[in-house]
Amino acid sequence: MKHLKSGKILGRKTAARKAMLKNLAESIILYEKIKTTEAKAKVVKSMVEKMITRAKKDTLHNRRILLSRLPTENSVKKLFEVIGPKYKDRNGGYLRIIKLSQRKGDAAEIVQIELV
Repeated sequence: MKHLKSGKILGRKTAARKAMLKNLAESIILYEKIKTTEAKAKVVKSMVEKMITRAKKDTLHNRRILLSRLPTENSVKKLFEVIGPKYKDRNGGYLRIIKLSQRKGDAAEIVQIELV
């Protein structure tokens, strides 16, 4: 039974999945838009939106939490200096997913996820 089971596994072991999602989140923050599969985009969207919400309030606690969830310090710095103040008056919905095409090899849906 599937009681209290949440989240997508994405065909990977736990450590590989966490590393992939951290790297995707960092790429979205640094480059502001990336192309990936629809399943990965849906999972990483909620992560990045929670990070942006934390970055709107620059406290030591929020900074340390984001440092633990992102692989490099550059992405945290950009969150607090550029992205957080940009969305100060917005109450969520910081990312948009645009469907592009299907991948030729396995027909996976390719999307572009970008900051609004």
